[in-house]
Amino acid sequence: MPSVSLNGDSFKKRQQEEVIESRQFLTFLVGAESFAMPIASIREIIEYGGLTEVPLMPGFLRGVINLRGSVVPVIDLSARFGRAPTVEAKRTCIIIMELQQEDQLLLLGVMVDAVSAVLNVGVDHIEPRPTFGAGIRSDFIDGMINVNERFIVVLDVPRVLSLDELASLLGMSAENALGGMPGDGLRE
Repeated sequence: MPSVSLNGDSFKKRQQEEVIESRQFLTFLVGAESFAMPIASIREIIEYGGLTEVPLMPGFLRGVINLRGSVVPVIDLSARFGRAPTVEAKRTCIIIMELQQEDQLLLLGVMVDAVSAVLNVGVDHIEPRPTFGAGIRSDFIDGMINVNERFIVVLDVPRVLSLDELASLLGMSAENALGGMPGDGLRE
């Protein structure tokens, strides 16, 4: 028979176990498809606008924004998946992510068609990633969430936004790719 503590210890322990057994995800749309990512690395969500295009960059790098004095590169998630670039609309927004690169915290914007909701999902409700048929690279998928008989693809953020892979696609070091463009700064 389970014991009940009058000081609430058992209740607190149960609450901690429930927190560990569930995760929070931000759901959003890329085209007509729903995707999700863990909220742990999301700093904020901002309205789309104020984007400065950078010449000679791949199509998935839409440009940079000024976020309270910081230059933040913005990746078009649709283009990153090898699809057509996102068409700006009323609900288009940028999810600001904090990514750890060695001993440095970097900001990166991710452009999506619309943000939907935050879901609390039990870890036992996250299905393993499919081996085919998802429409994006399988290594970009961390798992699947079944919501109302529809699946939401959970993205593997470190792989989708791999700083090393993005830098190699840009043809520069990871530090230069997201820390500044080549030629920034003063020349002696």
